[in-house]
Amino acid sequence: MTTSLRSTLDFLLHHWLEADALTARERFADHSRETFDAVLDTSERIAREKFAPFNRLVDTEEPRTATQPDGTLRVVLPEATHAARRAYAESGLLSAAQDYAIGGMQLPYTVEAAANSFFAAASVSIGSNLLTSGNANLLMAHGTPLQKQVFAQNEFDGRWAGTMCLSEPQAGSSLSDVATRAVPDGAGFEGDALGPRYRLTGNKMWISSGDHEMTENIVHLVLAKIPGPDGKLVPGVKGISLFIVPKQLVDEAGRLTGERNDVALAGLNHKLGWRGTTNTLLNFGEGTYPVRGGAGAIGYLVGQPGEGLKCMFHMMNEARIGIGMAATMLGLAGYYASLDYAKNRPQGRPVGKGGKDAAAPQVRLIEHADIKRMLLAQKSYGEGALALNLYCARLVDEQHTGSAQAADEARLLLEVLTPIAKSWPSEWCLEANSLAIQIHGGYGYTRDFPVEQYWRDNRLNMIHEGTHGIQAMDLLGRKVLMEGGRGLMLLAGRIDATVQQAIQQPALAAHANALAGALAEVGAATKAAWATGEPAEALANAVPYMQAFGHTVLAWMWLDLALATLRADATLSIAASAGRMGAMRYFFHYELPKIGAWLNVVRQRDATCAALPEEAF
Repeated sequence: MTTSLRSTLDFLLHHWLEADALTARERFADHSRETFDAVLDTSERIAREKFAPFNRLVDTEEPRTATQPDGTLRVVLPEATHAARRAYAESGLLSAAQDYAIGGMQLPYTVEAAANSFFAAASVSIGSNLLTSGNANLLMAHGTPLQKQVFAQNEFDGRWAGTMCLSEPQAGSSLSDVATRAVPDGAGFEGDALGPRYRLTGNKMWISSGDHEMTENIVHLVLAKIPGPDGKLVPGVKGISLFIVPKQLVDEAGRLTGERNDVALAGLNHKLGWRGTTNTLLNFGEGTYPVRGGAGAIGYLVGQPGEGLKCMFHMMNEARIGIGMAATMLGLAGYYASLDYAKNRPQGRPVGKGGKDAAAPQVRLIEHADIKRMLLAQKSYGEGALALNLYCARLVDEQHTGSAQAADEARLLLEVLTPIAKSWPSEWCLEANSLAIQIHGGYGYTRDFPVEQYWRDNRLNMIHEGTHGIQAMDLLGRKVLMEGGRGLMLLAGRIDATVQQAIQQPALAAHANALAGALAEVGAATKAAWATGEPAEALANAVPYMQAFGHTVLAWMWLDLALATLRADATLSIAASAGRMGAMRYFFHYELPKIGAWLNVVRQRDATCAALPEEAF
C-alpha cells in the first residue's frame, strides 16, 4: 500500500503542485526536495511500524472505562495506541509547520498534509492527531501571547493533547442552541495571567479524544454562552464565546498545579468505526472534581466575548479539510486492498469463446471488465480526492507566504473549496470502500479482510465536522455568494485556465470541452437557484448542487493531472501514466455526466422534497 501511495504523493507534490518551488520563499528557504522526502520517509516508516499493525487491534479492543477508587471513570486504551502516539509526537510532526522559534520545522503545509496521509491510511482512529494540531493552531491565531506559550506550545511538543467541544446532547449540530454557561470568576488562582477567568457548567457530547491518559494534560476548547445582565443566555450564535478549559489546572509557566479541573468523563460513545479514538460525553462544572473558590470548571476566555464561533471556525475549517483527507485515505486503503485481491484471486472464466467450458482455466478477478470498472472508480475517487486535498493545502501555503494578491485569492478559493474538500471524499471514498467490499465478494463482508473496517471507519466521515446538508447549505447559501460571488468567479477562472491548456492537446480536447460545459451548467444552476431570492427555494436542493459542484471540481483536478502527466511523461513510469490517464477518462465518461440530473432539480427549484407534508411520509 505505502509503495503505491508514495509514488502517487511524489507525482502530486513534485510533478503537479511543484512543491519544490516553495523553497524559493524565505520561510521555506532551508528546505529542499531532500528534506521533504526525509519527512515523508519518516512518516511512512512510523505509520508502517507503529500504526498499521494495530489497526485491527484497536477496532476489536475499543476504549473502555474503568472505575477508580473514588468512583470516577478513567479511559483504558491498548498500549499500542500509547506507543503510536508517542512515536508521532517524538517525530515533531505536531509542530511541523510552526516557526523554528517554538520548535517547529517551518515545513510547508502541503508537505505536512502529505506526510500525515500515511497515518490516516495506516489507522485512521489511532492517527486522529488533527484535533491537537488544530486546537494549537487556533490558539496561535486567536490566543494571547501567554495562551500560545502555555497551551499551544505544550500541544505542539506532544506533552498535552487538545479537543474541540462544540456539540451538546440536546443541540447536535445546532450550535445556536448550546446551553453551556460561563460566568466571570474572581482572582486568586495560579493561572490568573492566562486570561479572563470564567466558571463553566454544561455537558458536551461526541467529543473525540475527550479523555485518555496518553498525555499529562488535555486542553479543551469549549463553546459556551456568557449570561446577560438578567442572567439569561443570549439566543443564537452571537452570544457564543470560546474558552480554554484544561483537564488539569496549570500556572502561567505551564506547570501542573496538582489540582484537577472539574471536567468529568460521563461515558463513552461506541460508534461503528474509528473505534481506536475515544468519543466521550463530558460534564463541565457538575462537582465531580470540586475546584476551590466556587462551583464550575475553570476556563480562560479566548478572544473577545461573543466571538467564540468566529474563533472556532479557524479550527473547524482546518478539521474539515483534515476529515476530507481521512476519508480519502480510507478510500485509497480499500482500493489498494481490493486491487491486491483482484490480482491474486482466480474466479470465473473469460467471456466469449471457451468461456463456458468448465475445463477452461479460471482467470483472475482483475481480468473481468466489471472488476476493472470498480477498480477504476475507486482509483478515480481516491486519487482525485487526494489531489483536491493537497491543492487545498497548497492554497494554505499561498495564503501564508504568497504576495498580497495571491494570498487573498487563496483565501477566497479555500472558502469555496472547503465544503467540497470535506464532503466529496466523505461520500465518494465511502462508495470506493463499498466497491472494495464488492470486489472481495463474500469475503469482503467478513473480518478476514480489512475492507469492511475501512467502510465502517469511513461512514463516520459523512457526519464528522458537519453533515452533507450543512456543508451544502454553506456552499450554496454563503460561499458562492460571498463578496459578490468573487470566490466562485475566481474558481471558474482557474478551471477555465486548465480547459484552455487542455483543449490544445488532442488527447484531452474532448474532455476539456466537457468540463467547460459542466462549469457553465454549474454557473447557470447557481443563478437559477437564487432567481427568486428566497433562501428556502434556493437551498431545498443544496445537496444535489454540492454533488454536481464537487464532481465538476474533481473533473478539473483530473484534467489538470492529465496535463501534468503529459508534461512529465518522459520521467514517469509508463504504467503509472497509463493508470492516471485511464482514471481521468473513467471520471469524464462515467461520473461527470451525472451532474445533469443533479442540477436539473436545482435549476427548477424543485419542491418535491420540501413541499411534501409530514403526514405523507
